[in-house]
Amino acid sequence: MTGESDAVPPPGAVPAPAPGSPVEILQRLTASIGREVIGTEEIVHALTVALVSEGHVLLEGVPGLAKTYLVRTFSKRLGLGFRRIQFTPDMLPTDILGSMVVTGAERTFEFRPGPIFSNVILADEINRAPPKVQSALLEAMQERQVTIEGTSHPLPRPFVVIATQNPIEQEGTYPLPEAELDRFLFRWIVRYPSAEDEVQILRTRTAESDAPGPGAPAIGPAEIDRLAQLHQQVYLTDDLYRYLAAVVRRTREDQRLLLGASPRASVQFLRAARASALLDGRDFVVPDDIRELAFPVLNHRVIVRPEAMTPTTGLTEAVGAIAQLERILQDDLDAVEVPR
Repeated sequence: MTGESDAVPPPGAVPAPAPGSPVEILQRLTASIGREVIGTEEIVHALTVALVSEGHVLLEGVPGLAKTYLVRTFSKRLGLGFRRIQFTPDMLPTDILGSMVVTGAERTFEFRPGPIFSNVILADEINRAPPKVQSALLEAMQERQVTIEGTSHPLPRPFVVIATQNPIEQEGTYPLPEAELDRFLFRWIVRYPSAEDEVQILRTRTAESDAPGPGAPAIGPAEIDRLAQLHQQVYLTDDLYRYLAAVVRRTREDQRLLLGASPRASVQFLRAARASALLDGRDFVVPDDIRELAFPVLNHRVIVRPEAMTPTTGLTEAVGAIAQLERILQDDLDAVEVPR
């Protein structure tokens, strides 16, 4: 009699990923989060890509789409340190970075770390903080360190900032400067759930809660470290290096764009493509990895000329601007020959 382990899968069946493989790790994490937050598989994939490549993510969407709840659930399932920072107009940089305080009988100065010293940082409603506070994140996001009174303090690894912002409300907000936007790997546009997902949300959310439900971490620090090491081994052919560079350079040549993507965008794009390929079970990048990530990597790094935009009004303004930007970037992507 043949055991289950010897059974031949039916034709066309997809074999289960090996335990501990990047694909299985992502599936385990997605399934764990999916029991709490419905219909967010693509966002979880993007957040995991950012985690593996040590990039930062800006989640943009109207209120009520569970952006904060998703990030809290994501961090809890990682088994890493997590801090939430609620950005407000009266914040100071020291509220994030920390400060020097006088301690002891000898009245000596000692550095007291701020909430930025954690693995996963939720920067909630980041555009509500004044520019001085926003700029306090620049060194942390780029160099993974904080400098206070001339002394640099390294941040823990991995270190990922996941920020949220509402594109509709403009009163009492401060738009993020281009220098800070360029430090985000993705700007992910969070959209309304599908009809099926919304019905499932109603079925599962019988009680309102601000915190993720109980549950052990789906993946641990050791697995995250291993994914980061495997990420470095994912390779590209010379044709794909040229293809990725051409996609980014095309944004600088598009006459509809006032500002194209920077070389920093190319480097982060490369890291994201490698991480995406790894999580799909490959040790090499294919053109689809680049094409699928082009919009979230590039949409916040370019500026559209005002005359190239079709005027929109009211609540549709932000949505319409995103749709037009998506078409422009898709045109640029289609204008670059795909390597075979």
